[in-house]
Amino acid sequence: EVQLVESGGGLVQPGGSLRLSCVASGFTFDEYAVGWFRQAPGKEREGISLKTSDNSIYYTDFMKGRITISTDNTKNMVYLQMNSLKPEDTAVYYCAAYSEPVAAIDRADYWGQGTQVTVSS
Repeated sequence: EVQLVESGGGLVQPGGSLRLSCVASGFTFDEYAVGWFRQAPGKEREGISLKTSDNSIYYTDFMKGRITISTDNTKNMVYLQMNSLKPEDTAVYYCAAYSEPVAAIDRADYWGQGTQVTVSS
């Protein structure tokens, strides 16, 4: 059974930072692309970042420069470091896995339950 379990969300003030973590299981981690997308209430899913199995990295324009994706393949972990957070970054953030080649960052094969990120003063 494929599982992706996120953690690290919470309430942060504007300008603050959060590090999201995700532990994956049930699939061959090294053979999939992994990444993050988010969804705010009433809005469409938005792809944020992607890291392929050959270590190519993609960042969405609206968060580029403020985020860093990383993985620890020995532990099947995916991380998303987010800095300079803005109120409009408030959303549920999902860790995802994609079979390759990736069709679209918002079309994952597997994803977790999500972790809430709220940016507010």
